[in-house]
Amino acid sequence: MIDINVIDVELFEEDYRSAKMYHHRAKQFLEEGQCSSVVFNVASVALENYLIALCDLYGVEPGNHNYTCLMDAVEELIDVSPALNKEIRSLDSIFGICSLENYHHGVPELSDMDRVLLMCQEVEDLFDQTRIAAVRAAFSKHQQSSS
Repeated sequence: MIDINVIDVELFEEDYRSAKMYHHRAKQFLEEGQCSSVVFNVASVALENYLIALCDLYGVEPGNHNYTCLMDAVEELIDVSPALNKEIRSLDSIFGICSLENYHHGVPELSDMDRVLLMCQEVEDLFDQTRIAAVRAAFSKHQQSSS
């Protein structure tokens, strides 16, 4: 049973759409020959949005939007392979931006671009399309009954 009072469907749709658009744009930049750091950064935004959208889909607010906090939330909701979980969490070593004491923004290497693009695809594949359809149907039914 989908509790539509717990899930912000509009927020899910916005974050899911953003993730897909950033992911598409990162692949497009790669095909156009943009520098690897641009592709990496756009794909990283896509990955963050995919993880946020997964949380939205289950009505969970992650404590923070760094990759460790996002994965802490996501792994409570769905099964994520240990390898993918570790890969995603490793991005915080590049984006150490959530620490006021130890702020740093590392420089991604060419291999990081390939890694994050693969992570995006793997996380996109984690979305349960049956659940998405059920959430959308419950939201539509809720909207109709509220009218």
